[in-house]
Amino acid sequence: MNETAATNYARRMTRVLDHIDRHPDGDLSLAALAGVAAFSKFHFHRQFAATFGLSVQAYVSLSRLKRAAFQLANRAEMPVIAVALEAGYDSPDAFARVFRKAFGVSPSAFRRAPDWNAWHAAILPQTQARKYAMPQFAAEDVTIATLAAVPVVTLRHDGPPHLLGASIGRFIAWRKANGAGPQKTRTFNIFASDGEGEPQVTLACSRIPGLAPGEGMGEGVIPGGRCARLRLTGPADDLEAPANWLYREWLPASGEGLRDFPLFAERSNFGPGIPEGEMVTDLYLPLA
Repeated sequence: MNETAATNYARRMTRVLDHIDRHPDGDLSLAALAGVAAFSKFHFHRQFAATFGLSVQAYVSLSRLKRAAFQLANRAEMPVIAVALEAGYDSPDAFARVFRKAFGVSPSAFRRAPDWNAWHAAILPQTQARKYAMPQFAAEDVTIATLAAVPVVTLRHDGPPHLLGASIGRFIAWRKANGAGPQKTRTFNIFASDGEGEPQVTLACSRIPGLAPGEGMGEGVIPGGRCARLRLTGPADDLEAPANWLYREWLPASGEGLRDFPLFAERSNFGPGIPEGEMVTDLYLPLA
């Protein structure tokens, strides 16, 4: 397979993932998704599994369960039966059985105390599939932006990456309790490393009047200045590949120098009601 044919093939397979993420309530049957990719329905299921490492039915189920978990954790006004119906299940009992198998607890128990570590482990096959589908970047995908300084409230996660979910859950709970959700405050991740041990991830939201840090949290400022901005669409659960591309490919070719502040990201247009394909993450590399 030549490079052009291989690129076209990968693009068609990626189109299926994007379609599932954008239309979780739509017709996601094997025949419909084969049509999205313009492949034969008699072979598509094998092509999908060979490409992404899981069946198309498993990917659809994980996508819907992932959204359902977000809805349970963040939309208290939404009854479990409504979450179940949106996830494609005819009854709460059927939904509960599948949810418990995936996440180890019932939907009601997850709503009371979300276990984000179990959540990350359960959706790992979907995350790996999205990694394969990650687009290749080009210099024209990067823009130079001059940003204003942003005061932020922060929660630093110093533990291993697989425990980040617990810190995220704690930060989400604090934001909800203090009226500082993504509709009112901006959402940032700041990535730092001293070259030893695990990279440090700081969760942050823009500071608004009357917003005080919780226990173990702090305050800071994302300084203003010039930044290289790479915009990503989709869930962007793992930013390692685009970050490495910025450092390895874009930076040496750009002739730019770096400023003394870590790489950071701003996440927007996200939440339990937003299709994954419409989520936006801006990755910023601070420039001198």
